[in-house]
Amino acid sequence: MRDSILHARRQSRQITVGNVSIGGGAAIAVQSMTNTPTTDIEATLQQIKQLHDAGADIVRVSVPDDASAEAIISIVKRSPLPIIADIHFNHDLALKALDAGVHALRLNPGNIGNRERVEKICRAAAKKGVSIRIGVNAGSLEKHLLEKYGEPCADAMVESALNHIKILEDLNFYDIKISLKASNIPMTVQAYRKLATLVDYPLHLGITESGSQFAGSIKTAIGLGLLLSEGIGDTIRVSLAADPVQEIKVGFEILKGLGLRHRGVNLIACPSCARQKFDVISIVEELEKRLSHIHENLDVAVIGCVVNGPGEAREADLGITGGYPKHLLYQDGKPAEKIMASAMIDRLVEETEVRAAKIRQQREQSE
Repeated sequence: MRDSILHARRQSRQITVGNVSIGGGAAIAVQSMTNTPTTDIEATLQQIKQLHDAGADIVRVSVPDDASAEAIISIVKRSPLPIIADIHFNHDLALKALDAGVHALRLNPGNIGNRERVEKICRAAAKKGVSIRIGVNAGSLEKHLLEKYGEPCADAMVESALNHIKILEDLNFYDIKISLKASNIPMTVQAYRKLATLVDYPLHLGITESGSQFAGSIKTAIGLGLLLSEGIGDTIRVSLAADPVQEIKVGFEILKGLGLRHRGVNLIACPSCARQKFDVISIVEELEKRLSHIHENLDVAVIGCVVNGPGEAREADLGITGGYPKHLLYQDGKPAEKIMASAMIDRLVEETEVRAAKIRQQREQSE
């Protein structure tokens, strides 16, 4: 990549979640979690479909009780995405989720109970080829670690992860990925950096309980951006107090911004100033909505004046530069036509859809 700030990708072993590969050089997977009652099967499936349409690779579903374990049977059968069952404390629920056909488990072996219970889960998971994510959270560290370190910290989180890993390794189970999440960005980054040097398991990145869509997106972009730029991370979840679909959108924007994964239209837009010849902000907002259904990788530049407009438009697949009384549309870096502001959005959407269709056709022909 030209002008890349990215370090070489950390080498990790590869696991699978359904048909999605995690680690081992596979594309960084983007995931979210449903927030509907799992027992409401139709609502949960509707949300999973929305996440699928937004581009999610994997979805996690909480299984807090027997009724949810029963519901997960139908959810797995009808889901367009691989399902990870989120389990705490109750090993019977993990076994029921495995029987239901879930594609992965999220649990902490240390809170499941005695070795015999953990061993049952490992045997069942291994038999079905199901991986396990060890999820360490700063807010739920073991009592003995809090007493040892005095407070949640990166070293305590890493020690917790290593303890959980050892439980599974002692049972000859290695189909593992790990997360180390805190709402504190420096703590989270430090913990992942340390663990990344100690094990070769794939890492699930996230800043937990990061807040609202606005604040949480910024916090997550900072934390995950630091780690991903250092080559650390194999799958990500953006944890927002918002519609889960927004988590997927933000996740892809983070990966897109680092050049790690491309999905959908990349809108390049100026912040606008007194030189703008059209209302950049409203046009970009409208384009973002009308181009959200496109999954193909295309760059579209919207620049309000001729200071930076021609340069940005030349680098994009499509671009518009503000002029007077008409604006200049660029295609493949070359001036193509002059259009009025009233026709600008429709023209950009039309041309973007045509290009996306060509990309899809070429991809289908090559498959």
